[in-house]
Amino acid sequence: MNLHQIRALHDRDSITVYQAYRPEIADAALAGGRFVDPFSRTRMTWIKPSFLWMMERCGWATKPGQERVLAIRITRAGWEEALSHAVLTHPDRRVFRDSEEWRKRFATSLVRVQWDPERTIRGGKLEERSVQVGLGSRIVGRYVDEWTLSIEDRTPLAHKMHRLLKDGRTTEARQLLPRERPYPLPEELAHRIGADLP
Repeated sequence: MNLHQIRALHDRDSITVYQAYRPEIADAALAGGRFVDPFSRTRMTWIKPSFLWMMERCGWATKPGQERVLAIRITRAGWEEALSHAVLTHPDRRVFRDSEEWRKRFATSLVRVQWDPERTIRGGKLEERSVQVGLGSRIVGRYVDEWTLSIEDRTPLAHKMHRLLKDGRTTEARQLLPRERPYPLPEELAHRIGADLP
């Protein structure tokens, strides 16, 4: 069973990731087609390819500061470039010889990768893991200026699905989920981020 596997909405050229922001950041990004002020390039920004993990994190776009959910379509080349710079947030022995090797690499990392429990549509934890990718300030400009292809507002979808779930209409809500499927990673990248190969 592949517990550490990237599942995402993707095609030949792109992969979709999600972020949740306060309205002023989301509105500016949607109007500009990319992240602009008041988005900060000096902070680490976390991108997540799992829609349901994002929904758990932002409470279906209801939590303060996370009222707007954006779907950001980025190039696969950019996504894989980010992963090529990534260091896990913990010293996984499948990846690092020891804790000291991990500490040295983590201290200078441009990108961080964390695996968290994937979620069911009702927020329950699954054994499978969902990846989060943290882009540091030295690489976030590439994400904004070069990798981003489009930005779309998924807040209405989040609210609609949330209403259906509250009404007990789980099957209808599930039919609205993005069609995420395993993302094929080169072996070297898979090892770097602790992902399981098929």
